[in-house]
Amino acid sequence: MTWSSVRSRNLRLTALHSFFRYAAFEAPAHSAQIQRVLAIPSKRFTRTLVQFLTRAEVEALLAAPDQRTWSGRRDHTFLLVAVQTGLRVSEMTGLTREDLVLGTGAHVRVIGKGRKERCTPLARSTLAVVKAWLREPPRSGSPVLFPSATGARLSVHGVQYLLNKHRLTAATVCPSLTHKRVTVHRLRHTMAMDLLQAGVDRAVIALWLGHESVETTQIYLEATLAMKEQALAKATPPIGRAARYQPGDQLLGFLNNL
Repeated sequence: MTWSSVRSRNLRLTALHSFFRYAAFEAPAHSAQIQRVLAIPSKRFTRTLVQFLTRAEVEALLAAPDQRTWSGRRDHTFLLVAVQTGLRVSEMTGLTREDLVLGTGAHVRVIGKGRKERCTPLARSTLAVVKAWLREPPRSGSPVLFPSATGARLSVHGVQYLLNKHRLTAATVCPSLTHKRVTVHRLRHTMAMDLLQAGVDRAVIALWLGHESVETTQIYLEATLAMKEQALAKATPPIGRAARYQPGDQLLGFLNNL
């Protein structure tokens, strides 16, 4: 059973548990059967470590689009905003020019999962690139921030096409990208890992990403610990020799007089 199918099973079990806890109040006569259902445990599984890009890979990816062309400037801005904000692919493709606040405390507004609105700050370097992009004439009068050549909203397949295209270009200068899959979700993971390694609190990261629970960010902590363990394994351990403790005459005399 794969990790995703185990997680789906556990989610369904959580829903069943929730229903039967409600049923316990409404139908106490069936409490014995209800308790049997509530006693069904979640299935254990080994969580796959989150995958992300290194700083060198991100820089190579950002440099890949040909900024002498309209599509190259669009793709460069798209990649920069995605890796700096950690927005989901649907949030990225749904951005409009009106979603940007460019004054003091520059940020981007999005409606995430559960129709919840959140604001994600823009770094100064990202803001400068976004402002330059906004000076580009809108395609067909479209309000979409990152439109297709016809002014329409980019499809998920269109986004993946441009990511694959620029990954192949970036791989010529950063070979580690050759066998890596680059997605908007992986850019999201990359941003979260950068924040965590910079010492940002997990609660802030959860708010930044639009997570329902702080516990969701545990995957990034696990990945960070795994990285540290790998680095420790590569380090040369200090040469030491186990030795048996030999008490001194003064200590032996004290013990003998007890």
